[in-house]
Amino acid sequence: MSAPARVLALWCPDWPVVAGAADAGLPPARPAAVLAAHRVVACSATARAQGVRRGLRRREAQARCPDLAVLARDPERDARCFEPVAAAVEELAPGVEVVRPGLVALSARGPARYFGGEEVVAERLVDHVAGRTRVECQVGVADGLFAAGLAARRSLLVPPGESPGFLAPLPVTELALEPGVEPDTAGADDDASAARAELIGLLRRLGLRTLGAFADLSATDVASRFDAAAVRAHRLARGLDERPPSRRRIPDELTVELPLDPPVDRVDAAAFAARSLAERLHEALGRAGLACTRLGVQARTTEGEELARVWRCAEPLTPHGTADRVRWQLEGWLSRRGQGGPGPGSRDGGLVVLRLVPEEVVEAGRLQLGLWGEVGVADERAGRALVRVQGLLGPEEVLTGVAGGGRGPGERIRLVPWGDERTPAIDPEAPWPGALPAPSPARVPPEPLPARVLDAEGVPVRRASRGRLTAPPAHVALGTDPAAPTAPVRAWGGPWPDPGRWWDPRAVAEVGAEGSVRIQVVCSTDADELAAGRDPEPDPAADLAPDPVASGADAVGRALLLVHRDGRWAVEGIYD
Repeated sequence: MSAPARVLALWCPDWPVVAGAADAGLPPARPAAVLAAHRVVACSATARAQGVRRGLRRREAQARCPDLAVLARDPERDARCFEPVAAAVEELAPGVEVVRPGLVALSARGPARYFGGEEVVAERLVDHVAGRTRVECQVGVADGLFAAGLAARRSLLVPPGESPGFLAPLPVTELALEPGVEPDTAGADDDASAARAELIGLLRRLGLRTLGAFADLSATDVASRFDAAAVRAHRLARGLDERPPSRRRIPDELTVELPLDPPVDRVDAAAFAARSLAERLHEALGRAGLACTRLGVQARTTEGEELARVWRCAEPLTPHGTADRVRWQLEGWLSRRGQGGPGPGSRDGGLVVLRLVPEEVVEAGRLQLGLWGEVGVADERAGRALVRVQGLLGPEEVLTGVAGGGRGPGERIRLVPWGDERTPAIDPEAPWPGALPAPSPARVPPEPLPARVLDAEGVPVRRASRGRLTAPPAHVALGTDPAAPTAPVRAWGGPWPDPGRWWDPRAVAEVGAEGSVRIQVVCSTDADELAAGRDPEPDPAADLAPDPVASGADAVGRALLLVHRDGRWAVEGIYD
């Protein structure tokens, strides 16, 4: 299991309060708090010094701090005010991703090599952001985004490979700071916030009060007793990425673009364009069976200036979530009129082109939107049911078969967990001499079942030269017991010789220098009826017979794929 990449996180403490106070023109020393539904969701350091805490009701907070400035929650304001901070970070280090307003992340490898170390990068970023925006920030570096975000809150540089040890003593309440979700404010992700709070409460009641105690649990036990969100939280507690890496090339046709004529220089017009473009993007993603987890927002101004920003998301984006992030970003660009910074606001022009690029995608199953690739209500229910099963049994217990290249049925099918990228293990378009023709077996035993193949005289059939057989197969039996009953062969096809990997000494040692040969046989259910030229009557109890895949029962009435390898016959597939 590979370790997460080194991530540098830059965090602005109490950002909703900082943005609200700056927008309202309040002095920095004035105690302030952001409220939603008459409860404090964020407060400044001066307010905390007077006893104000998150979760307090408005009256109690004002009773503790009579001079408290009450600010309304406004995600658009937070994103708009955070754009200068992200732009300042990007002046020193490219590849900035906005995790949420108040927190950005970027790969630590490139800046550390350029500036001469992670500590130097952290100092340069803090000074540069403070000089350009007059905003205080903290920087943390660790393996993975979750650990880096927590390190930024403590201004720590966690050495490579020590993120699990850094996370272990921290309380499980830190799971509320999941990447891509703003923990300080309520709003668009209320359901996810409630689910995280419920999980944290359950862990505390179980006596698991630290991330290390939670991480010590077996991944199988967590998956069998909790849901998929808890499995993801368990990965974070162990210092891993929230999901295993799945790299794939993003098709160019998934990028959507909208010309703006006349140029857009107002936020309301930009919001309308964002909604229509977000719907087009998700229609394209839905046709491809994909969902977006990192969204690139790009624009071009009337002066030809190219603007770009990447938003990272904890969960696959919905059309509404995409439109929100695009609107926030456009508002951040358009609101900088006359401030002299980069963006359309630094000149008198507006935006002439808006473009959305899915920088990172996952299978639509992660969004629970499609069992077979389509997007619909029934498919959504089926996808959620499979995710629920994964939560009960574990991610590796719900698998999807992906067909690829190869000769035998076992090597052609790759089983991947539901929701992971469905890529074949071997190129299916490559030439495969000796490949088995269609149709493929309906069932493939985990391990080939030993079998015996005899000719009409009862002599074992073997491979001859040039991939031929010593005699036509006449009888087949499962197992190696010579006294076991045999089933007469009604029809057979082949042989199909497989030279194997003759260039690989290890493969030659396993299967022999001559490779293997495959045949298909259909075993009769009644030898007398076969001799009379009549098809056997179907047996009503046949469906109740033991499954040879599980028990190695007799081959009577079965259509089998047999392989002769290293002087022995085995059942490699069963046709239903």
